[in-house]
Amino acid sequence: MIRRIVLCCALLALGVTAGAAEPQRVMLDRVVAVVGGSSILWSEVNDYATELTAQHREQGYTSDRDPRSEALELLLTQKLLFNQAFIDSVDVSFSEISQRVETYLQALIDDAGSIAALEKRQNMPIFHVREMYRRRFEEQAYAQAMQGAVVGRVKVVPGEVERYYRRIDKDSLPTIADQYVYAQITKFPFSRTEARQRAKERLLDMRERIITGQARFDVMARMYSIDASAISGGMLDPQPLDGFVRPFADALSELRPGQVSEVVETKYGYHLIQLIDRKGRIYHARHIVIRPDYTVEEEIRPAQMLDSIVRLVRKDSLTFDEAALRFSDDAHSKMNGGIVTNHDLLEEGHYYDARYTETSFLKEDFGRSGKSLDDYNALRRLKPGEISDAFQSEDAMGNRLSKVVKLVRIIPAHKASLDQDYIRVEQLALNAKRERVFREWLDRKIEGMYVYVDPEFRYEDFDNKNWFK
Repeated sequence: MIRRIVLCCALLALGVTAGAAEPQRVMLDRVVAVVGGSSILWSEVNDYATELTAQHREQGYTSDRDPRSEALELLLTQKLLFNQAFIDSVDVSFSEISQRVETYLQALIDDAGSIAALEKRQNMPIFHVREMYRRRFEEQAYAQAMQGAVVGRVKVVPGEVERYYRRIDKDSLPTIADQYVYAQITKFPFSRTEARQRAKERLLDMRERIITGQARFDVMARMYSIDASAISGGMLDPQPLDGFVRPFADALSELRPGQVSEVVETKYGYHLIQLIDRKGRIYHARHIVIRPDYTVEEEIRPAQMLDSIVRLVRKDSLTFDEAALRFSDDAHSKMNGGIVTNHDLLEEGHYYDARYTETSFLKEDFGRSGKSLDDYNALRRLKPGEISDAFQSEDAMGNRLSKVVKLVRIIPAHKASLDQDYIRVEQLALNAKRERVFREWLDRKIEGMYVYVDPEFRYEDFDNKNWFK
């Protein structure tokens, strides 16, 4: 149930709008359900059902339910979450919503070929199209935030995980695909000091142009900032100082509205910060962030050094463990023979329990969770014990580096077990508990909120019959 609700939240803007991106159909629309102050139109149900069917097909999943029944129930849940979010004064990121709208709108324009073509396709002017998607993405954001507030604090303790594992049908446990255990040696460009200075000088030049009126801060952010906020002129969500990393927060606290900071260094790069306004403890700011750039020659030199190290290891003149300790720039792995773990992510999330340490990674873990897809592309060509040649990559913060990897071993595919896959079993137990908590919460809210479903659309295969009052 909860997975389908998450799917609803993730796909509503795309699913409901998928039909809108096609030529308008001539049809008589009607209200099929009402939740709180929100109505659900037949066209919404029909369009969303089409998108769900396409999504299921893409995932290789066949549902036993009528897609319109599934779509309507998910939309009912979405509307209830949306209405409850206002009752509970749940906050959402409007700047993030704006970014998503503009990104999606640009994709529609690119698909149509021009703004005029999109207006013709949608049968409405572009500002109406933007507003339509803004409302839909905003509703989605409120629903997701409300669902997060309901289940976000649900936790499981080891005893609950063990009881879950003992009770569950072992055939229903997921099969864990092949996992990679590997080690690495990384090297940043030797000219990091010079590159950092160049980055600072670039920002100082931008600052001079901004404060002398030669350029606008938001325009410079759109042109040069590497952050996702660039699309909105570097705008950040209003929040208290503890919502920002420490050096950023310290600099922001010293600014007056409209004032631009000096260059500020954080783990994300180098920033210029402008305070827009402050209301009590809440700071509203924008920023420009860049990272050091390197020449091709500067990036090649550490790779050449790593290739020399690899030749020594392959000749048994040096062990990989010794090479990692002596030469690697990665503080998390160099003290452990170069073995790659998820410690960097755990520290980022302030998780310090050793139980959550992972040294094995699925194929899908690469390209996300701080593990580079470049690593996987190198590992898949290796046999256990072999070492790659040097290649270019990035760390979790997007900093350029060179590295070599050694495939330590491959853990074959197997059914999830408590001793070998505790974290994954724990996640299954947590999901099950969250689903139960959410279902109980949903039943209470359905009982207390106005809900009406047209008798013609009270499908027999609804998961939750409480929708029919």
